[in-house]
Amino acid sequence: MDKKSLVAFMKENEEKYVEVASKIWKNPQIGFNETFASQLQKEVLQQAGFQIQSNIGDVETAFIAQFGNGSPIIGILGEFDALPGLSQQIDPTFNPVEANGPGHGCGHNLLGTAGVEAVISTKKYMEENNIQGTIRYYGCPAEELLSGKTYMARAGAFDDLDLVYTWHPGNFGMTTNLSMQALSSVEYFFKGRTAHAAAAPHLGRSALDAVELTNVGANYLREHVPDGSRIHYQITNGGLAPNVVPEDASVLYFLRGKNRAEVDDLLRRLNLVANGAAMMTETSVTSQITAGCYDTLPNMTLNEVMYENAQLLPEIEYSAEEEQFAKTLEENIDPAVVASTKANIGQFGGDASQPLIRGFKHIPQLFRMSMPGSSDIGDVSWITPMGQVIAPCSTASVQLHTWQATAVFGSSIGMKGMHMAAQIMALSTIDALEKPEIIEKAKQEFEKNSAGIAYKSAIPDDVHPPKPEFV
Repeated sequence: MDKKSLVAFMKENEEKYVEVASKIWKNPQIGFNETFASQLQKEVLQQAGFQIQSNIGDVETAFIAQFGNGSPIIGILGEFDALPGLSQQIDPTFNPVEANGPGHGCGHNLLGTAGVEAVISTKKYMEENNIQGTIRYYGCPAEELLSGKTYMARAGAFDDLDLVYTWHPGNFGMTTNLSMQALSSVEYFFKGRTAHAAAAPHLGRSALDAVELTNVGANYLREHVPDGSRIHYQITNGGLAPNVVPEDASVLYFLRGKNRAEVDDLLRRLNLVANGAAMMTETSVTSQITAGCYDTLPNMTLNEVMYENAQLLPEIEYSAEEEQFAKTLEENIDPAVVASTKANIGQFGGDASQPLIRGFKHIPQLFRMSMPGSSDIGDVSWITPMGQVIAPCSTASVQLHTWQATAVFGSSIGMKGMHMAAQIMALSTIDALEKPEIIEKAKQEFEKNSAGIAYKSAIPDDVHPPKPEFV
């Protein structure tokens, strides 16, 4: 079997994975609750001859599926969590399946399934060509909560990998030479003293006052942080009633920066603000880290391998019905959002003149440019060399985390991009298995770019992952 034969084999079996992705899309579950997707993927992989290891890092929905033995060890990352409030039919007009229900507005129904498709197909190639080595699929939960892979990494799940590949659904095809931001999520819990807010306010010590003072301090802090940093918050408990001085109140913060060191320093400074707020209000404060991921460290060696394999594949062909779906979907998006999204695509070399974008881009000049947003793939990228691409699963104007994204990621447009991603990852895995010089070059680049910084989880050891709230 050669690469051309493998792609033909994958095309013959596409419907099997469309069914898997569709089932996950129809059964969306948010982070740490992805029992349906996790179990379905494990069953498919087990039937294909993979050994399954579950409950990775004490995360009940995390698992590893492995085939082969010995070196090299190549990993492929998959995700399957949905987002709250993004329920939507496969319909270009707003039409929720369930009001305020979850939906796959980031395409993780496709992301994980492409990984399953890639490793099962690679197994076929290894068996037919008697290739030694180990391949793994990582079922990774709770990416949207920026912590699933962090718990897995803390447990050492990625430590013995020679390299890893991943991808993400997007508007058009490109190698991901960009770096996403590091992040810490911290929640502050203030404890005060309750009192009647009218009859005896002097006896109360308001935990809510402490929360609000923390937010005021954070607002002033924003002027004095490195460019590109982000500080956003949500009051998670504001008390029970206006006429009761709140004894308990809490606030959750997301802190982002271009690297782990910057975010750690933001956290140090915000801790000072929260402690100062507690002192001013005569309350006490405790805190808990709920997520902590690294910035992503792209690997140009592996991205170039993925780009070369993308060039071996034919351009995706869309039907007249798919073209019309994309056109109508775009008409249901605010024109200002359409203009902004297309302008951003243009910065990356994409042609957004039509609703569906053709072609696949590789722009070395973007290497390590920091972009907004964060992902727990960053943790993995600081442990082992990581290659990543974006595959075309959406229209030129659709933003992630919207109902329009949910609609298109459940459609045939999304499925076609999923297959492209699976083929790129399978072909790139084969290259790594057959050409040890790729692994050596990727590792040399990793050592140079990581500059001696050793990975250490930003989630403390005494913080444990949540358990599924429902089945």
